[in-house]
Amino acid sequence: MTYTQTVFLALGLAMALDLLIVKTRLLGRQAFWISYAIILPFQLLTNWWLTSREIVMYNSKDILGVRIASAPIEDLIYGFALILAVLSLWVHYGRRQRRKAFPA
Repeated sequence: MTYTQTVFLALGLAMALDLLIVKTRLLGRQAFWISYAIILPFQLLTNWWLTSREIVMYNSKDILGVRIASAPIEDLIYGFALILAVLSLWVHYGRRQRRKAFPA
């Protein structure tokens, strides 16, 4: 499986988690997109640092070839998927904890 395939699988799973499994629906919330906008510059900086210094390298056969800040576009998509999945779980388990602490 190529890195590109892995990335799109991760994105699909993260979206399914958010929309269908834990049903947090973060993708439709302005707060999520503002949070992502805050995280994105740091992700770009980190990706640039790691790839421009060849700390992390990619086989050109396993990526699309489009680069942003010297890192493959797949890195941004994968980072987005990770952020979405983690925040979806954070919100989901936070809701569960509140229900336990303050039952109706």
